[in-house]
Amino acid sequence: MVTRLSRPRVLALCALPVLALFGTAAFAPLPFTLAQPGTTANVLGEDKGRQVITIDGTPTRTTEGELLMTTILATGPKADVGIGDVVDGWFRTDRAVLPRDSVYPTGGSEKEIEQHNLQDMRKSQNVAVDAALNYLGKAPGSVDITLHLADVGGPSAGLFFSLGIIDKLAGDGSGGDLTGGRTVAGTGTIEADGTVGAVGGVSLKTQAARRDGATVFLVPEAECKEARAEKPAGLRLIPVTTLKGAVSSLKALEQGGKTPSC
Repeated sequence: MVTRLSRPRVLALCALPVLALFGTAAFAPLPFTLAQPGTTANVLGEDKGRQVITIDGTPTRTTEGELLMTTILATGPKADVGIGDVVDGWFRTDRAVLPRDSVYPTGGSEKEIEQHNLQDMRKSQNVAVDAALNYLGKAPGSVDITLHLADVGGPSAGLFFSLGIIDKLAGDGSGGDLTGGRTVAGTGTIEADGTVGAVGGVSLKTQAARRDGATVFLVPEAECKEARAEKPAGLRLIPVTTLKGAVSSLKALEQGGKTPSC
């Protein structure tokens, strides 16, 4: 015999598995990382008492303005993130909920993950030097360039390391600074041929940039939409795809020319 259930009872029965799921999720850790705007560092200046960019073997310029690389501050790879944290993050503009494997490599201990990120940073620094020298038409090894940035992992400062080297060696090519005396921030990976790559966490990095005085933000073109979503007032977004394009945009900005925008 088939028993027909009334609609309210059907809805109530259907809701039981959903409620059970939420009840379980409320106490179970989820595979997410919570992130917020992190620190910035001026690659033309010092970090923890040491010059971020040191160049020997050739004259360098005295620079004005700042080139701020930006970071996000994220919960650790083994941190427990519950559904309450996730829901809270979804409704805040100064927080982001990110898949854990988009921030940290899967597997390994916290120490191993930390070492992986530091290796990414060192590789990024080496490539940034090559990209800058390629842009300037200098052979690798023609000058001795050392990059130092403590307590930061990952490859997302690559573009700004390259820009900092170019500013210290050549400026805008006409005796001026790439920054034009401004505080310019941004993010992006770099390849030796000058290609700029996307990074992640851009909407949080724009907030860190504006907080620390930036008026211009260079963003990988593929991430323009995300950057616009939470763009702070007073911050100009300039999309970039290559190191050459980034330099050209900064020169145009200083000369009052036309620059691309997100």
